[in-house]
Amino acid sequence: MTKIGRITKISGPVVQAEGVAGLEMHELTMVGNEELIGEVVRVEGDLATIQVYEDTAGLKLGEPVKGSGMPLAVELGPGLLESIFDGIQRPLTVIRDATGDFVKRGVKATALPRDKKWHFVPLKKIGDYASPGSIIGKVQETPLLEHRILVPPNREGKIEFIFEEGEYKIEDCIAKLSRDGEIYELKMYHKWPVRKPRPYIERLEPSEPVITGQRIIDMFFPVAKGGAVSIPGGFGTGKTITSHQLAAWSDCEVIVYIGCGERGNEMTEVLINFPEWKDPRSGRPLMERTVLIANTSNMPVAAREASIYTGVTIAEYFRDMGYNVGVMADSTSRWAEALREISGRLEEMPAEEGYPSYLASRLGEFYERAGRVKSLSGLYGSVTLVGAVSPPGGDFSEPVTVHTKRFVRAFWALDSALASMRHYPAINWLTSYSEYTDYVEKWWNERTNGKWKELRLKALDILKKEDDLKEVIRLVGIESLPETEKLIMETARLLREGFLQQNAYDPVDTYSSPEKQFKLLSAILQFHEMALRAISKGVPVAKISSLPSVTDLAKVRMSIPNEKAEEIDRFLERIQNDIKRLTGEGV
Repeated sequence: MTKIGRITKISGPVVQAEGVAGLEMHELTMVGNEELIGEVVRVEGDLATIQVYEDTAGLKLGEPVKGSGMPLAVELGPGLLESIFDGIQRPLTVIRDATGDFVKRGVKATALPRDKKWHFVPLKKIGDYASPGSIIGKVQETPLLEHRILVPPNREGKIEFIFEEGEYKIEDCIAKLSRDGEIYELKMYHKWPVRKPRPYIERLEPSEPVITGQRIIDMFFPVAKGGAVSIPGGFGTGKTITSHQLAAWSDCEVIVYIGCGERGNEMTEVLINFPEWKDPRSGRPLMERTVLIANTSNMPVAAREASIYTGVTIAEYFRDMGYNVGVMADSTSRWAEALREISGRLEEMPAEEGYPSYLASRLGEFYERAGRVKSLSGLYGSVTLVGAVSPPGGDFSEPVTVHTKRFVRAFWALDSALASMRHYPAINWLTSYSEYTDYVEKWWNERTNGKWKELRLKALDILKKEDDLKEVIRLVGIESLPETEKLIMETARLLREGFLQQNAYDPVDTYSSPEKQFKLLSAILQFHEMALRAISKGVPVAKISSLPSVTDLAKVRMSIPNEKAEEIDRFLERIQNDIKRLTGEGV
């Protein structure tokens, strides 16, 4: 690689270089004597503007700029799982061992380990034709996941040579393809540009929900595999812990967690907890199916802008293997702030609140990479995007939240008032919504005898009526309400405390199986029907709500584990018998 230009201007993470004719947009460059990593964001004749992904302090005018001839790309192959990368896929554990606790400027490290051997099992033989994206072999990367070795999407040909089963490094040539007289060597990994979506055969409608174990999400505001969802909320409303719960408990086979511009202590918690947490379905360490990307608020701002593209490209790679992948981006607001800072350095005309005019299109580019597809390998996979949004002061009318709502189909609005009452998850059931309910209805109906939609709508209606009645109660007091409306307030309380509220630190309550969720909601709504009949026979709500069995109904979520969900039916029989005694019907 030869010197092609010199620095003429430095403005924070943005530098300008002259004498760079031939550089292309988004080309990866080496900036300065220390060869800091950068990316071309503007080309004007022989002038290029470059955003640098490392600290530019100490960089001087006149230092050289070199082009790589390649766009910013990630390495995709065995070794991704259990790894912790920065925003441009530098392995932080390797860098720590080399430089200590702080990332030094200009440090270089390959994303995937070059010295580790993997047990490669070929799935094709000499003479077979390998089409783009097809699977030619497999590696058991972790006990939880089989890594399928893919032909790069831009390569194909007849297999002239392929390794037998054995132990190989990722740099070894495991196969050779021939096409039109040219030979191409295949390795266990390949590179792919982060800003270019990976191709697929067909985009499919989402039909299966992501089961998160969070009752308010799964039953009320579900997201389908391949969907896109936003979690907006002010400081302290639980965005990060909600993202952690989704990463730990969702039924996605691979998790890509992107800590984008978050505080260092929050990311430290992720780095400490994830290696210790167990996968709920296998008991193995959660990290065996997880990729972490850490780009905290004190790391270079330009790398923060690249981090979500790095994460979603890795997710698409596992999708192409036929896996369902969940991407947790926390937070897209910090990513948008990086866009705003870089845009200011580029002296671009600002739009609303200083954000660049292309904020909406960039958000769209990111969320549109979610989807359920038939991949080039012929397998079906999905990428589900969950983007946390941190609106200043919890103001949902600010640009990032408003534009995000245009591109997502589920909106889990976190409420500061609920959080202050220690109600978690603090998802407001009145302002949240999901457009995936029709897509996942068939899946739920098969498991609930067709009752899921009916129960969901009935519960939401009771909660809406409760909100309407609150204003009346403020004016005239609850005692002035008729008994049927008092019952609505009591049932809404049971829904809030016994169903919607969930304790992430309780070993029983942290995760609810679909069966337990349905039985629990059904029990509360059946209680409502029983109580209505008792009221019609002259029993006041106060007597019904004071029954020990009704009081205990709010605690069932923590007292009955998932594997004993059928006990909720017996608990409901106890309530029914108690109410019969009140009405004089006996047992």
